[in-house]
Amino acid sequence: LLENAMMQNENDKFLIDGFPRNDENRAAFESTTGIEPEFVLFFDCSEEEMERRLLTRNQGRADDNIDTIRKRFKVFLESSLSVINYYNSKGKVRKIDASKPVEEVFEAVKAVFATVER
Repeated sequence: LLENAMMQNENDKFLIDGFPRNDENRAAFESTTGIEPEFVLFFDCSEEEMERRLLTRNQGRADDNIDTIRKRFKVFLESSLSVINYYNSKGKVRKIDASKPVEEVFEAVKAVFATVER
């Protein structure tokens, strides 16, 4: 689906959120499409701060509880962090200090995108 959407679009730049989630996704996507990302955004934030934010965001989601949040952190560490490490070894990770206020994080992200060739 993702590959089809990319091929049908006139743009040659895409922002893909939350994918790939593991090394298998990454390898399959790259081998199928022949595309490797120009860069990867990594929002770096302590688990304690993420817990606090998720528990106070008041979106009424059933999975906004401490047990589910900690399970999501565990899955990230076990599956997704290796994807970040892979791209980091290739010099493609742009780390954003996401522990800062939302406005500062947004400005940091804008600064990264400002360096992307159009």
